[in-house]
Amino acid sequence: VRLVESGGGFVQPGGSLRLSCAVSGVYSSTHCMGWFRLAPGKEREAVATITSDGTTWYGAVQGRFTISEDNAKKTLYLQMNSLAPEDTATYFCALRLKSDCWGTMDYWGQGTQVTVSS
Repeated sequence: VRLVESGGGFVQPGGSLRLSCAVSGVYSSTHCMGWFRLAPGKEREAVATITSDGTTWYGAVQGRFTISEDNAKKTLYLQMNSLAPEDTATYFCALRLKSDCWGTMDYWGQGTQVTVSS
């Protein structure tokens, strides 16, 4: 299984970006996927996770970010609106081969950089 993120870039405060995570390989439809981010000088943090049962948000991005998954395209998305400088980080997608998200993720992408600055 391989995960490849795309869609990062440089954006001014208040702007938007849409991240994508394309998954290749065979995996069960019963799984957890999520977005995580790593900012300079900080520990990696979860942004949001999604399963067939719903979405879990972490931190203060709910209401500005939207996570979605297109199972037919095997792609995970993160729509980010009203971006702020504190959202600057490398964003990673991850896959866990269980129906819950309460444990170690099994596969990770290489990350995509998001920089928010005026």
